[in-house]
Amino acid sequence: MTLWIILGVVAVVIIAAVVAVVMKRKGAPAETPAPAVPAVQPEPTPAARAESAATAEKKAADESAAEAREESEPETEESEAPATKPAAVEKAEPELEPESEAAPKSEPATAPVPESEPAPVAKPEPAASRFERLKARLAKSANPFGKALFSILTQDNLSESDWEDVEDTLLLADVGAEASEQLVDELRKDARITGEKDPEAVRAMLREKLLDLVGRDMDRSLVASRPRPTDAGPSVIIMVGVNGTGKTTTAGKLARLFVAENKKVVMGAADTFRAAAADQLETWGSRVGVPVVRSDKDGADPASVAFEAAKVAKEQNADVLIIDTAGRLQNKSNLMDELGKIRRVTEKTLPVEEVLLVLDATTGQNGMTQAKVFAEVIGITGIVLTKLDGSAKGGIVISVQKALGVPVKLVGLGEGPDDLAPFDPEGFVDGILG
Repeated sequence: MTLWIILGVVAVVIIAAVVAVVMKRKGAPAETPAPAVPAVQPEPTPAARAESAATAEKKAADESAAEAREESEPETEESEAPATKPAAVEKAEPELEPESEAAPKSEPATAPVPESEPAPVAKPEPAASRFERLKARLAKSANPFGKALFSILTQDNLSESDWEDVEDTLLLADVGAEASEQLVDELRKDARITGEKDPEAVRAMLREKLLDLVGRDMDRSLVASRPRPTDAGPSVIIMVGVNGTGKTTTAGKLARLFVAENKKVVMGAADTFRAAAADQLETWGSRVGVPVVRSDKDGADPASVAFEAAKVAKEQNADVLIIDTAGRLQNKSNLMDELGKIRRVTEKTLPVEEVLLVLDATTGQNGMTQAKVFAEVIGITGIVLTKLDGSAKGGIVISVQKALGVPVKLVGLGEGPDDLAPFDPEGFVDGILG
């Protein structure tokens, strides 16, 4: 009897152990039944013990099979999960393709840039119409001295104070002391001023006096524009002037003026002292289709550049050679001497027929000092007055001609490529009188 009790207890313990293992694997805490429970159970019969053992074994087998299935399921999920990742990657790749295709859209934006280059090659404006624009600008300027004179001279019974105002007006307009005194003396003697007050008569008289001072009969033509033999070779023009007067720009505009006359032009960049001067002249050359001879070496000998430019102009059968020089200051004798060297070296190949001094019309009497020094060093054949339209001091035309004995041949009208025109005395006087 005791043996059966022991066997029953062992069977219960085994069953409890199996249940504990199963519960542990499922994650649930195993609750071990108290060993004292079987003690109160009735003693099983042999048939009951056999049936109980079979039931326990079957239950253990079922639990093991269930556990095996549960363990296999996570492996299936893990194996299936990577299979979905390539699908996600494949979806992401097409989304990136439009971004890479969008990059070429910026290419059309850069295409129009070269198309803007041919614009400067537009046909130059004829010289005849250029000065008409200057007349209009002078007439609209704030205080042309001609208008001021006209308003004084049309008054009745001119007093000594009025005549002093006339002279002051001339001096402020940079006409110069000598020319101002001469004009006042002639006006005081004229019967149309002292005895007649008709405004039209006064205006006509004043126009004649101003034309006499400006010099209506002076030859203002450029040598290169005059008729010349076919075998004469290129006409050489040397441009001189201090920095800031617009000398290099004037050289480029002058080349464009000759292109308008259907002349073949070559330019020489002999300004080797100022940074980017050769580049500036070359830019002008490309705009008007004119070749530029230059040195790629900084600080090269200006005379050698001028000599090479003369050779090129002669070889290409050019009509005009324009040589740009450095902005020489009158207190630098070595630079001024260099101008003489440029002329001498150039004339070994071609004669120099024109030396144009570029002056800023707004500088007034300071320009007179510059003009006299240049005239002594290299010899001046003509004057180019820049910024004339922006200054009410047009009297510098009179004073500079009187001081140097050479005519103003060209005037600058503005910043545009066609804003350079031959000087017209009558158009100038009409412009300042309004």
